[in-house]
Amino acid sequence: MGEAATAGARRGGVDLTGAEIRGDLEGRNPPIFLPRQPAASSPLLALDIGGTLIKLVYTASCGGGDGDGAELRFAKFERRRLHECFDFVRAKGLLGCNGTRSSKENVALKATGGGAYKFANDFREKLGVCLDKLDEMDSVVSGANFLLQNVPGAAFTHMNGQRNPVDVSPNNLFPYLLVNIGSGVSILKVTGNKKFERVTGTHIGGGTMFGLAKLLTGCKSYDEFLQLSQKGDNFVLDLIVKDICGELVCQKQGLSTSTLASSFGKVITSKKGLTDYKPEDLASTLLSAFTYNIAQIAFLVASLMGLRRVFFGGSYIRGHKSTMENISYAIDFWSQRQMQAVFLRHEGYLGALGALMSYGDDNGENLTLEESEDEPHHESAAPVGTSADEENENNIFPYLLVNIGSGVSMIEVIGKGKFERIIGSHLGGGTILGLARLLTGCSSYEEFLELSQRGNNLSVDLTVGDIYGEEGYPKIGLPASTTAASFGKVNSSKLSDYKLEDLAAALLNSFTYNIGQIAYFVANLSGLKRIFFRGAYVCGHEKTMDKISRSLKYWSKGEVQTTFLCHEGFLGTLGAFWSYENMGIDGLASHEVIREVLLGAPYTGQFPSLPVTEQQNGENNMLEVEVERLRNDNAALKAEVERLQRENAELRAKFGTATL
Repeated sequence: MGEAATAGARRGGVDLTGAEIRGDLEGRNPPIFLPRQPAASSPLLALDIGGTLIKLVYTASCGGGDGDGAELRFAKFERRRLHECFDFVRAKGLLGCNGTRSSKENVALKATGGGAYKFANDFREKLGVCLDKLDEMDSVVSGANFLLQNVPGAAFTHMNGQRNPVDVSPNNLFPYLLVNIGSGVSILKVTGNKKFERVTGTHIGGGTMFGLAKLLTGCKSYDEFLQLSQKGDNFVLDLIVKDICGELVCQKQGLSTSTLASSFGKVITSKKGLTDYKPEDLASTLLSAFTYNIAQIAFLVASLMGLRRVFFGGSYIRGHKSTMENISYAIDFWSQRQMQAVFLRHEGYLGALGALMSYGDDNGENLTLEESEDEPHHESAAPVGTSADEENENNIFPYLLVNIGSGVSMIEVIGKGKFERIIGSHLGGGTILGLARLLTGCSSYEEFLELSQRGNNLSVDLTVGDIYGEEGYPKIGLPASTTAASFGKVNSSKLSDYKLEDLAAALLNSFTYNIGQIAYFVANLSGLKRIFFRGAYVCGHEKTMDKISRSLKYWSKGEVQTTFLCHEGFLGTLGAFWSYENMGIDGLASHEVIREVLLGAPYTGQFPSLPVTEQQNGENNMLEVEVERLRNDNAALKAEVERLQRENAELRAKFGTATL
C-alpha cells in the first residue's frame, strides 16, 4: 500500500503512508494525520451529498513547514442547508483545490452520492466549480477499505459498555459484509479493493428513525433525538414476554421476561394518546425498534453469504453508545456468538473518504446516470399466490409459517406435528397499530387500513428519485420510484403538517415490506420455497396481503410461493382448501404451543427475578390476570368468527350457493 499511496500523492492525490488518528481518540471524527502528505500543496476537497446530509473531507496543513505533513479533516451539513456548505467551503479556502480543471474558471471537485447529480448546477452557480461525479457504492467501499487498511485503530467493537479496538490485518481483511446506515441502508459484500456487490438494502434506516422521531417527539435534529433516547425507557411502550405470558410461565418455559415481543405493542391496549407519553420514552422505543431490525437483517444476509465479519458504517451511527450497543447485542444474540458487529471511526464519511482517495487515480472518471436493465421493482410487481392444483398433501412440506400477531414468529414446518421456531421479529402488527394510534389517532386496525387506502406514502417517503433525480440509480437496478427511506421526506416536526391518510399509507408500506423481506431471507436461509402467512393482522385484510405478496415477489424474483391462511380450513384468497391437520400444524392451535414458539427477539434488558416467596404470594394475582387475558382473547375470537360468518353470507349472496 505504501508505494501505491506515494505514487498517488505524486499524481496530485493523497499519500496515506503512516496515516494515524490524532487528537481526542474518543472524540467524534478526530483529524487523521498524514505525515507524508505535502503541506504546501493545494487543499483537496471531496463531498458525499446524501439524502439528508452533506459530508465533506478535506486536507489541511498541520503547520508552517513543508515537512509538517497534513491532516484529513471532516465537516457535515444538512442537505436542506446547502448554503451553509457553500459558506464553509469559501471560508476555508477550499476552492483552490488540487483537482482537475475543466476550464480556467471552474475547478472539478470529487463528489459522490445522489446529490452530486441533483445539485451539480447549484455548485456551478454558487461556487463556480464542476462536480466530478463518482459512483456512491464505489466510494463507500473505497472509504471503508482506506480506513481498515491504512489507519490503526479505525475499527472497534462496542459491547456491554466496553469499547475495544480491533486489529485488522490488510492481508486477512476480505471478504466482509459492510452495512452502511444512511437515510436507508445498503448492504455490500466486499471481496477486495474495488471488488464488491450490493447484496440488498432496506428502506427502514436512519431516515425512518429521524422522520418518525420528528413526528413523535418534536425533535429538531438527529443528535437531539439520540440525546432524548438516552434518558428514556422503551419498556413504557414495548410489549415484552412478561406482558404476554406472565413471569411464572416464562420461568416454566425458560424464556427471559425481558425478551422484546413487539415494539410499541403496549400502545394498542392503552388509552393514552401521543401527548401522554414522554418524548424520551418514545425516542428510546424508536431507537431500539429500528437498530434491532437493521441488525437482524444484517445477520440474515451475513448468514446467507457465509460471512462472520460484519462492519457497520454510515452517518446515522455517529458513535452513539446505545445505537452500537443495540446492534452489537442483536448480532451476538441471533448469531449465538458466532458473529461480531464491528464499527468504524469516521463511519459517516466513508463515501467522502472514498471520493477523496480518487484524486490522482488515473482510472477515475466522471460518471453519468446511464440507463441499465432494471431489476424487478416492488411497486410494479404483481401479487403472487399458490393455486390449488400446485398443492397436495404429499408435497406441502417443508414450508415456512409466518405468524403475524403483535410481533412476528417464523416457524419451519417439516411434517405433521414436526415444526420448530426459527426466528421472530419485534416489528409486527402491534408495531403498525401502535404507531398508527400515536400518529393518526385511529382506534382499530380496520380504521387504520381504511385510512391507508386513501393515502399517498410518497408524501412522506424518500425515494431514489428524490436523491438521484428522475433517472434513479440504474447501475444497481433501482428505479426512481423505489422507496429509499420510509418517512425520510419528513422535514417538519409538526404532526399537523401531514395528512393522516399519508402517514397510514407510509406505515403500512414500510412494515409489510419489511416483514416480507425478512421472511424471504429466513426462507432462503432454510432452503424453503413456500411461505404461508397467518395471523389477525394480515389475514382477511386484502391490502396487507397484497403488500406482503408484492414484497415477496420483489425480493425472491418470483421464486417463492406466497399463500395466506385466512381462517381454519381456508388457504389464501384463491380458495385452496387445507385443514390445519393436513398442514401439520393443528398443534399450533394450542395456546400453550403458540406461546412457546411465538417469541424470541432480542432481550432489551434484565428484569430482576422475584424471590420465591413473592412469586408464590403473587401467583393468584397473576393467574387472575391470565384468566382475564384469555377472556379477552375469547371475545376477540368470537368477534372474528362473526365477521367471517357475515363475510361468508355476503359471498353466498353475491355468487350464489352453487358456486360455493
